[in-house]
Amino acid sequence: MVDLKVLTASVGELDEDKVLEILNGFVASNLSEEEAQKVVAACQSGMSVVGDLYEKGEYFVGDLIFAGELLTSAINVLKPVLGSDSSTSIGSIVLGTVAGDLHDIGKNIFKSMAEAAGFAVYDLGIDQPASAFVEKIKEVKPIVVGMSGVLTLALEAMKETVDALKEAGLRDSVKVIIGGNPVTKEACEQIGADAFTTNAAEGVKICQGWVK
Repeated sequence: MVDLKVLTASVGELDEDKVLEILNGFVASNLSEEEAQKVVAACQSGMSVVGDLYEKGEYFVGDLIFAGELLTSAINVLKPVLGSDSSTSIGSIVLGTVAGDLHDIGKNIFKSMAEAAGFAVYDLGIDQPASAFVEKIKEVKPIVVGMSGVLTLALEAMKETVDALKEAGLRDSVKVIIGGNPVTKEACEQIGADAFTTNAAEGVKICQGWVK
């Protein structure tokens, strides 16, 4: 079995070669899906390390972007063992950066981690109006709607989106999570979201709690 602590540390250190070497060795050893899930959890723990170092100012935005890409690569290596095709997904999430905001780093990291946790994620992209969320929700009927934004103006767009869901009669059928730097408990209440997070890993845990 892979040494999960070494894997977590390697992800935390952004040592791509080491991470992929460990994972490729792991896939070659024909381990079970359950063991594969433990490996994903170890990678996610590594992402938490990256997040902590970013908050301490030891890592920068470029490191976060790289970590997100590294996690995506890791998941892609593990996909054959995880058996994570859409038919076995634990639920679906419609995700997007709201109107007026062009940031997608946090959204992309959340998407990678949510997919690794077994969710089917429909990513609308950046600068998405309320109508785009409404249309996609009608189409795929997700359990969760995730809205991301880094600018303060994103909060207004998030509120407009939740209001649009209410008008369309969709609000009660989904859980809404908002994420990004400006989100706070107060903002979450004003917007009418169910939960907020500034940490992708925590956001995925909240979503997992909703599907259990």
